[in-house]
Amino acid sequence: MSVSRILAAVLLSAAGAVAAQEAAPHASVATLTSKALSDYPSKEVTMITVDYPPGSVDPVHRHDAHAFVYVLQGSIVMGVKGGKTVTLKAGDTFYEGPDDVHTVGRNASQTEPAKFVVWLLKDRGAPLLTPVH
Repeated sequence: MSVSRILAAVLLSAAGAVAAQEAAPHASVATLTSKALSDYPSKEVTMITVDYPPGSVDPVHRHDAHAFVYVLQGSIVMGVKGGKTVTLKAGDTFYEGPDDVHTVGRNASQTEPAKFVVWLLKDRGAPLLTPVH
């Protein structure tokens, strides 16, 4: 096989991977509750659920919060910059600190949905997440 054919095959493969990631379904997020904390005047707790359709992938982001994850259904893959990537199943937990960059977040399955709940201790009024580029 010629070098030009190998290069063309590599470029087509890379383009297909990028297109597949761009076409991945997005997670849906629902806020369950948000409560200001009288003991910590500048803080609030927000509880959300995240539904990952099969094949769902999150963009790289940060929460600027303490985030406590509990998997309700399915299996998810999580990781923060400098940490180990882990696969979690229903009943497992994951923690992200306020300085962590969430580099890996996705449904572990291409065929089954996943769902998890997240408790965020954050500055009052701060966004749930901030994209990192």
